[in-house]
Amino acid sequence: MVDVLQLATFLVILVIGVAWYLSYSAARLDRLHAKVEGAMSALDAQLVRRAEAALELANSGALEPASALLVVDAATESLERTTEQPVDHDLLDGQHFGGREHVESDLSAVLRAALTDDVVAAVRALDDEMGSEALDRLAASGLRVQLARRFHSDATREVRRVRAKQTVRMFRLAGHAALPEPVEFDDDLPAALSS
Repeated sequence: MVDVLQLATFLVILVIGVAWYLSYSAARLDRLHAKVEGAMSALDAQLVRRAEAALELANSGALEPASALLVVDAATESLERTTEQPVDHDLLDGQHFGGREHVESDLSAVLRAALTDDVVAAVRALDDEMGSEALDRLAASGLRVQLARRFHSDATREVRRVRAKQTVRMFRLAGHAALPEPVEFDDDLPAALSS
């Protein structure tokens, strides 16, 4: 026959173990949410840098006027759109991309149309240091945008995977945190810059 003291000890250890597991899971989920928010901020910063590099290239005089005008228009629209932040007291809480996908995709498409292989070769062939440096900055910022979007997508996928667990759903460990959405847009570089 089982001793009452042994049964009580076992139940106390079980309750402590379950409480520790739930606490650990909630803290991990919170860290994952913070990682998504940080990745969103990094992506936003890289998109601003890409738009600024595109404006710098367009204003360098290295592009033909019609292409420069298209690049300026797309880059300006990208700079005007910001990541939405519905909560004022916490800079990361509730941050989301706010439908910017089409604006960023448009900028990528305009850059690919304006920076053909011939145009990039002509800019590099000119003895214009400003145009070449602007191309290099645009290429570097474009690569950083791709990396930042991938980091955000990986963090979002991890949060969604953890939140799909039955324990997290049953004990509502996510609290009132919004389920992060993946950010998908065209971030391909012009072929002449990606080589």
